[in-house]
Amino acid sequence: MNGPTAMALVFVFTMLIGVPIPFAAGLATVAGIWIADIPLTLLAQSAYTAFDAFPLTTIPMFVLAGALMEKGGMSEHLISIARRLVGAYKGGIGLVTVVSCMFFAALSGSGPATTAAIGSITIPAMLKENYKARFAGAITAAAGALGSMIPPSNLLIIYGLVAEQSIPRLFLAGIVPGLTLGVLLMLVTYLIARKNNYGGTGEPFSWRPLMGAIWEGKWAIGAPVLILGGIYAGIFTPSEAAAVAVFYALFVGLVIYRQLTVKDIFHAIRFTALMIGSVLFILGVTKAFGQLVTLYDIPESVSFLFGAFSEHPWLVLLLIAVFYIFVGMWLESIPQIIIFTAVFLPLVTSLGVDPILFGIFTVVACEVGFLTPPIGVNLFVASKIARTSVEQVSIGVLPMLIPYFVVIVLLVFFEDWVLFLPNLAFGISSH
Repeated sequence: MNGPTAMALVFVFTMLIGVPIPFAAGLATVAGIWIADIPLTLLAQSAYTAFDAFPLTTIPMFVLAGALMEKGGMSEHLISIARRLVGAYKGGIGLVTVVSCMFFAALSGSGPATTAAIGSITIPAMLKENYKARFAGAITAAAGALGSMIPPSNLLIIYGLVAEQSIPRLFLAGIVPGLTLGVLLMLVTYLIARKNNYGGTGEPFSWRPLMGAIWEGKWAIGAPVLILGGIYAGIFTPSEAAAVAVFYALFVGLVIYRQLTVKDIFHAIRFTALMIGSVLFILGVTKAFGQLVTLYDIPESVSFLFGAFSEHPWLVLLLIAVFYIFVGMWLESIPQIIIFTAVFLPLVTSLGVDPILFGIFTVVACEVGFLTPPIGVNLFVASKIARTSVEQVSIGVLPMLIPYFVVIVLLVFFEDWVLFLPNLAFGISSH
């Protein structure tokens, strides 16, 4: 049995019997190392070099900052602004949920964190207005996935590390697709709410209350301005920006809003430690996995497999999107990106696809994994808050997937709308 076959069989079999994904990837890597007669020290060496990447410190800092902002009262102020902006329309609280998730995504960088922070406030409000529980949960789960696209995004940071691409360029490239997704989700929410006569009883839109809400929430709005503005103004790197975000969240939560307690800080640190611990384990194991993928010439084999479609890069991208969505039903987004970027990136770049564009494409396709059972993290978070089953939220989220599919198609056939901002900022032509 050759190495790639053994790795695939071990990986699939261990997952099927319930072995956690990082351990399954580790066992598959050990099988590949053993067949190739390579010292097992490769696993430790690969993990060490994976952890040595300085930008990796960005992820725990942004996770911690998002958790502190959630506990420190920023989410409530963002929801107040969104309510003044769109709350009077049909599906008002649903629209507020989407807009609030877009705001909070620019603070937390995490899909599940965005779902939890916003959903804990807006889902009960939707249920009081007689929204179906599955619809309320579906809106929040789908909008929460924007946390993985609108910068700063943890998934874009992971992709940048694995693909050795500029994180600031990826952040800029994610802005327009993230906003487009948000607008399309608002459109779907409005149409469903209008059909079912949800909401529309709030105060009519007025500039004065909106400006008042913006003034009261200026410290919450100031976070993404400070973080992203500092990065693109060249004041600090993404890693330094993450540290600034933590201190900003502490200052606003403790001094300005005074809602952050010592207990909240402890829980935020604990949550960050648990999350980054799992990320480091996955990254360490799958770095060796990725090296074996290259050693066994798997990218070349994949290129040969797709050789018949090489004249049609759009078809290759669509097939990869289908693959990502299918695999995302069982595999979480971070290991998906780490494992399969090493396989697909050489293929798509050989077809002339920009690596930055492919990063955005990869994250959007993986976002669908947040919304598909049985591993859809956002579904579990939203269903718990809405006090309904994951199956019900899974049904409710189906129409919410349409905007994601539309954006994937736009990414496949058009690139300038994504690369315009990073190329403008960095003076790089996309042609």
